[in-house]
Formats: sequence, structure tokens, C-alpha cells
Amino acid sequence: MNFLELAARRRSIRVYNPDRPVEPEKLERCIEAVRLAPSACNAQPWKLVVITDPKLKEQVAGAASAKWLGFNHFTKQAPVMVVIVREDPNLTSRLGTVLKDKPYTIMDVGIAAEHFCLQAADEGLGTCILGWFDETRVKQLLGIPKKKRAELIITLGYPAKNEVPLKIRKTKEQICSYNHYE
Repeated sequence: MNFLELAARRRSIRVYNPDRPVEPEKLERCIEAVRLAPSACNAQPWKLVVITDPKLKEQVAGAASAKWLGFNHFTKQAPVMVVIVREDPNLTSRLGTVLKDKPYTIMDVGIAAEHFCLQAADEGLGTCILGWFDETRVKQLLGIPKKKRAELIITLGYPAKNEVPLKIRKTKEQICSYNHYE
């Protein structure tokens, strides 16, 4: 498929097929897509913690579920979870962040996450990127140092349904203008 077809196919999956595990070679290609992702000053300020152990995954899913808001409970169905930890940037990226007042490492983590998700979609897998979770608990469970940030969790698995629903998006005119902000 071409890139626009892939972009249209990629969506947030919240219902996974519990009977179909993720093949290790597909998971490895998703990790490789992150390794190849661009970053400011080639800082590559991320580390992936891939969770495949069912007991640990259950605990991390519990830390991602918001009981009082009633969301992210689907995380318990996902066969794999990936936590993206923001690492310290290299000197040039750090300098650029200060001089330009732009959070390059956060942007870089987002780019890496989307590379993972697009590769997963190409593999026929589904993903959902989570930003709402108990970061302190996740860090404790995974042995992530206190000074590091667990920025995102990505759930990974085969979707329970293969339908690709129509994406509701703003029009091109709402998101783009040429030569002048309108």
C-alpha cells in the first residue's frame, strides 16, 4: 500500500483479538522503525520498554486504567505494551531547546511513537497511544529511574475487527493555508 493508504489505515485500536499473539519478528520491525526515526540533532532521546510478560503487562495496564473516569480499561486486552521513556538529549539538541524555547525531545518522542504505529499498521497490527496513566506506578513497575519520564504507552496487538472506519477529519482548508496564516 502507498503511504496515504497506510495513514488512512492506522487508527487507535481499543479492542484486541485475545487469541492472536504478536509475532516476535513483527514486533522487532516496529522497534526498528523507531530506531530509524528522525530526531532533532540526531539525539534519539528515547528508550522503549517492551512489555510481553502477561503478569507485568496486567500490572502496567492497571496503572493505565483510569477507574474513576472509566477509560483505558482496554489495555488489559493488548498482548504487548510499549512504554516510551524520554531520555536526555545530546548537547546540541539541549542547546537548541533552550535557545529556541521548543521542547524538541517531546516532539522526537512523538515522531518515534508514530513510526512505531505506522510500522505496526503496515504489519496488520493495531495500536493505541496513551498519554494518560499513573506514571509513578509505571516507573516503579518497570524500574525506570525517578529522573526519567515515561511519556507514552503504546498498546499493540491484532484488532478484534478488521474494518477500517471512515476517519472524521477537518477539511484541508481548516488545517492549511498557503503563504499566509488565515
